[in-house]
Amino acid sequence: MANAREIQSRMKSIQDTMKITNAMYMISSSKLKKAKQSLAATEPYFYTLRMTMERILRHMSDEVQNVYFDARKHIPEKDRKKGYIVVTADKGLAGAYNHNVIKMAEEHLEECENPLLFILGELGRHYFTKRKVPIEETFHFTVQNPSMNRARNIAERVLELYENGRLDDVYIIYTKMNGPVQTETEMRQLLPLKLSESRPAPIGVPLEEIVMKPSAEAVMNNIVPNYVAGFVYGALVESYASEHNSRMMAMEAATKSAKDMLKELEVEFNRVRQAAITQEITEVISGAKAQKRKKK
Repeated sequence: MANAREIQSRMKSIQDTMKITNAMYMISSSKLKKAKQSLAATEPYFYTLRMTMERILRHMSDEVQNVYFDARKHIPEKDRKKGYIVVTADKGLAGAYNHNVIKMAEEHLEECENPLLFILGELGRHYFTKRKVPIEETFHFTVQNPSMNRARNIAERVLELYENGRLDDVYIIYTKMNGPVQTETEMRQLLPLKLSESRPAPIGVPLEEIVMKPSAEAVMNNIVPNYVAGFVYGALVESYASEHNSRMMAMEAATKSAKDMLKELEVEFNRVRQAAITQEITEVISGAKAQKRKKK
């Protein structure tokens, strides 16, 4: 059993740690509030963009000739060059947030022989660099301050590689808010676009007429880059909110665990102190009895 001084030292260490976890909880709570405001402001644009794209795809014929619809079916699956945009955080202490994203990325990288990895977030960069996984490009200072300009830079880079034939498929792995406090890791394919993924119009609702001028190909060449950039931006905002939500919950759990540990240590400290007092009293009584026998 530890002595009283060791228990006091451990209690002080836990109290110091609890101050840090409590402070981090407050910081993440404040940032989460800001992130949710950004998410609420972004979601209408994000979902309207996807719905608009679905409406347009419903009017596209299977014969459309456009690089963004080119599935390159002549390339075997094992030879396809796949690009993965992986959105992690710049810092840890966020529960399973980073672990879930990296785990999903690793699972798909193992299945692909020609992956190109695009990393967002310092933690993901350190993880894959340490394991000597080739990284095509790292986008710094992106995840902590999502902006449309940074999303466009990412989209332009992957679109350039896709158009040049260095990429056959483009995916993004990110974390989305699935309710007020729940998060979920998700992977979505950005390119090539698939007509089969567009949802048909509801039964009984007449299909609107959309005229594409000067041509459907020209319309796609203008819309798709904005669609990809908008999707990336929405994923960045979702991930930013999910990160701080996960960190806030992790710090709350850590603070609660610290309080529970302190309660247990207080009981143990009182027990040790009581044992020490009892031992001292026993020694005094024994000494007094010895002196009494000596006098006799």
